[in-house]
Amino acid sequence: MRYYLIALVMVFLVASASAEITGESVAYKHGDVVLEGYVAYNDATDDKRPGVLVVHEWTGLGDYTRSRCHQLAELGYVAFAVDMYGKGIRPQTTQEAAEQASKYRGDRQLMRDRVNTGLDELRRNSMCDTSRIAAIGYCFGGGTVLELARSGARLEGVVSFHGNLDTPDPGDAENIRCQVLVCHGADDPHVPWDQVVEFRNEMSNAGVDYRLIAYGGAVHSFTNPNSGDDPSTGVAYDADADRRSWAHMKLFFDEVLR
Repeated sequence: MRYYLIALVMVFLVASASAEITGESVAYKHGDVVLEGYVAYNDATDDKRPGVLVVHEWTGLGDYTRSRCHQLAELGYVAFAVDMYGKGIRPQTTQEAAEQASKYRGDRQLMRDRVNTGLDELRRNSMCDTSRIAAIGYCFGGGTVLELARSGARLEGVVSFHGNLDTPDPGDAENIRCQVLVCHGADDPHVPWDQVVEFRNEMSNAGVDYRLIAYGGAVHSFTNPNSGDDPSTGVAYDADADRRSWAHMKLFFDEVLR
């Protein structure tokens, strides 16, 4: 019996060692627009697992977004990063990023349609348990997943990391059918406190089950190490806020995707 147990342990260790996080580009379309998303998953099993939609910052789908997908895959999810802008459209400057993001922030219906197309693509993934899907987003992406929720999308939860909270029609919060977590930098000059108050009123008036966590001292883009280290600029990485917000997301997912 002892040798049998040892053999089982060895088989388990070998299987674990061979399991890898796999990531690959995914081509899909919104109307005539060609998009290029990214999916990451653990190839140790073919079993279905909860899905997490990931929406990029205003600079588009890049290494940062892909790294978050890999982190989610390590937690046991199949993570799909949407492409909001289109294949090959990856802003290289602040001006280019602002121009791209403004197209969608100025047309919330287009934003909702584009991100819902990504959600449909995730649902088509054979590994995804379509009854357990959540969405997360960063900066521009944080505002996008809130618009996804306001569109009435069938989700279990959305998480916004330092995203914009405003919306043209707060009454659309009546359409939200999932729980909401907002991870906010308390000193974010790009999402001022009056916008936070308006968001709280919007959620409360619609009876949404939401949590809003503000991290003291954190400014905009606090989860991205590429954001610099000078909070006085209004954009800076904060290791503590990054770690804590990821932990809060995991607790949230433990509840809504259990």
